[in-house]
Amino acid sequence: MSSSISFLCFLLPILFSVTFTLCTNSEGNALHALRIRLSDPTNVLQSWDPTLVNPCTWFHVTCDSNNHVIRLDLGNSNISGSLGPELGQLQHLQYLELYRNSIEGKIPEELGNLKYLISMDLYDNKFEGEIPKSIAKLKSLRFLRLNDNNLTGSIPRELTTLSNLKVLDVSNNNLCGTIPVDGPFASFPMERVLKTTDSVDQSYKDWCHMTLDAEKNKLRNRGR
Repeated sequence: MSSSISFLCFLLPILFSVTFTLCTNSEGNALHALRIRLSDPTNVLQSWDPTLVNPCTWFHVTCDSNNHVIRLDLGNSNISGSLGPELGQLQHLQYLELYRNSIEGKIPEELGNLKYLISMDLYDNKFEGEIPKSIAKLKSLRFLRLNDNNLTGSIPRELTTLSNLKVLDVSNNNLCGTIPVDGPFASFPMERVLKTTDSVDQSYKDWCHMTLDAEKNKLRNRGR
């Protein structure tokens, strides 16, 4: 009997350790999958070792006290490639900073799973396709910068449900259509007049509380 108890005492910490490792490594696995997708000529991702218990010691990754990834800082890192659905597994992420690189392809719909995200900076890349409607699920989002890409389509109406949104920059893309008027778009002013290929309504100048920069697109007067 005593030998059985001793064996259980020996086994339980191992099982707990394995379970903990698997849980925390789901984020490490997601980031490692991202690394595989990216070209990294200057080795900024060299410290991303998937054999570690969690990615909290990796450069450009910040974790909270519970070892959950809350920041990914890869802005201006001379990386290229594409993003994949695995980024949606970073359930505790608050800041996604991938600006000023050469990342191409579509913005993954799975980014809409990042319910704690505060800032998404994907500007100055080569993203194409439409702005994902799933971004509307990010109720904590305050800063959304998608400018200087090759995005097409219109600004999704679903974004009007983002009551905490303070900055939306979609300038220098290939967007078209009308600018939404509901939700934060209704009373949020721009800091400068829109410069579009179509006529711009004077009412644009009356917005306040939010910066909306939609320059150099084919966006028309605000509409529902």
